[in-house]
Amino acid sequence: MGGLTISDVMRWLLWAVVVLGVLYGALCGGLYVLQRRFIFVSAGGRPDPVAAGVAEVEVLTIRTADGVALNAWFRPPAGTGGPAAAGGKVVLFLHGNAGTIAHRAPRVPAFAAAGWGVLLLEWRGYGGNPGEPSEDGLARDARAAYDVVRAKGYGPERIVIWGESLGTGPAVRLGGEVAAAAVVLEAPFTSMIEMARRQYPFVPVDGLLKDRFESLRRIAAVTAPVLVMHGSEDRLIPNDMGRAIAAAAVRGRFVLVPGAGHNNLAEFGVVRTGIDFVEGVK
Repeated sequence: MGGLTISDVMRWLLWAVVVLGVLYGALCGGLYVLQRRFIFVSAGGRPDPVAAGVAEVEVLTIRTADGVALNAWFRPPAGTGGPAAAGGKVVLFLHGNAGTIAHRAPRVPAFAAAGWGVLLLEWRGYGGNPGEPSEDGLARDARAAYDVVRAKGYGPERIVIWGESLGTGPAVRLGGEVAAAAVVLEAPFTSMIEMARRQYPFVPVDGLLKDRFESLRRIAAVTAPVLVMHGSEDRLIPNDMGRAIAAAAVRGRFVLVPGAGHNNLAEFGVVRTGIDFVEGVK
């Protein structure tokens, strides 16, 4: 029996290339189809403010420009006599890619202690809300929530747009479109493209990614003061991205939080840091 010929080897190599190509194509196709499941980790049913320890909040239904009804919790700032008589700011809080507003409820008393109010917005597709999350969808959600705060009588000089992780993308976009007292960003990323390149360096993400969240490109449109806070031990989003966002902002400041990771910034006092920054703005 004769050994393998050169043509046999070439044939096997060709088949190997075809199989690998098919597998790679299937991988890219799967990532394209499922990408939003990786980006938007929507959670469970409608959260209960009593169970979350914030029974005092007003439960709102916010309707977006494209007709999606969103759940939100609102606590007004300290003071009596209506919005014009209360001096505290109102935070429009835009949360990250996992969990619900219930997981951000401990921030409500922290803001209240400073005399501030807060609107915790639940994204479409999260916490029992209808709709499918996307970059444009979240932008509509954030704008609708901002309009509700304005409709309650609070001027732009009273509104602080506060984004966390994924929520920094819509926060930067909204901050470039509307007036606000300040924009506060916890662990922002420069763009989803850069994040995807870090996670999937072997995939052509530029051609596959639907939701790009290009905050570094958009931050220059934000004329309000910008505070960026980033944990020194953040292993998900490198703090160099936060530094780049702050450096590119018209009025940016960067604060590195020693010892903090990605998901525990609130435990390291960033609410107080953000309040002090905004109250110190001239």
